[in-house]
Amino acid sequence: MAFRRRNKSYPFFSQEFLIQNHADIVFSLVIFILIGLMFEATAKTAILFIQPQYNISTQSPEGEVTLYQYGWRDWATILFYFFITIILHAVVQEYILDKVNRRLHLSKSKNTKFNESGQLCVFHLVSSVWSFYILITVRHTHTHTKVFQVKFFYLTQLAYWLHALPELYFQKVRKEEIPRQLQYICLYLLHVSAAYLLNLSRVGLVLLCLQYLSEMGFHIARMFYFTDESHQKMFDVWAVCFVFTRMVTLTLMFLAVGFGLARAENQGLDWDLGNFNTVLIRMTVLLLVCLTQSWLLWKFIRFQLRRWREFRHEQASRKRAAAKQTPRPVKRDSLGHHENGVIKAENGASPRPKKIKAP
Repeated sequence: MAFRRRNKSYPFFSQEFLIQNHADIVFSLVIFILIGLMFEATAKTAILFIQPQYNISTQSPEGEVTLYQYGWRDWATILFYFFITIILHAVVQEYILDKVNRRLHLSKSKNTKFNESGQLCVFHLVSSVWSFYILITVRHTHTHTKVFQVKFFYLTQLAYWLHALPELYFQKVRKEEIPRQLQYICLYLLHVSAAYLLNLSRVGLVLLCLQYLSEMGFHIARMFYFTDESHQKMFDVWAVCFVFTRMVTLTLMFLAVGFGLARAENQGLDWDLGNFNTVLIRMTVLLLVCLTQSWLLWKFIRFQLRRWREFRHEQASRKRAAAKQTPRPVKRDSLGHHENGVIKAENGASPRPKKIKAP
């Protein structure tokens, strides 16, 4: 299964060979794990990678329900879906983005940002629809157990953002772009991990859905801008959505964590029951969210000010260019007007000098 066209072959185990064939190598590992399901001796080990672990069965008014906890074996499941996301990343790149790039003929820097926005658009769209579906179809309680859909969603989120780290190497991202991408990758990993480990799954689903919708708007606007730089109105729509998302995020966190959990009956720290409802943890979570939202707003304000300065500079340049092209008014006198240092009559002819009669 080849994901990229190979115009040149490289030595085995070389850097270029690994970059060019990383999706095929990972696909082989996935097939190897799936083959393990066919044999009784390896089936129990293979299932650790494919199916979420730590399931328990409980009785409810609706019947027997299977719920899930978390533990160290979740890393095996995250690793498997880490491989899956690398394969899907290569499929989207090869069969969608590369075909579009060949038609647009973008520069190398724009091409890199276009690929980044294209990949994130697909992920944000799938994740926002998925999280919204879970919110409207699954009952949530603030306990240490989760239903299958919620646990599987968080495991795949962690797998995706972890896969984004080696993709910086596989996609040959420029050094000046790496710090910016590392910032948001680490922030997503931190917030998703905190929501998963602290059993704030419902609040995390709501905030991730809002965040992904806002970010999807930005990346769609950026892709349209790269295709045609006159498409800038979509950035204005995204700006409104961005500010709205920041305000809703802060409001929900204060209502859910600052007031809701503070009034809950199960106060205290209990590792066995997965209860982390203490004042210190609540304040830490609120401080983390507030600092992140403030930092995002600061970056947003700087971005808008830079756009405004670029717009003013462009407008001033256009005015200067228009002033240079406007013809200046011609000075006239009683005989006519001056042109290149020569006096011209009204009809354009040079006036003849008067003849002086000899005495």
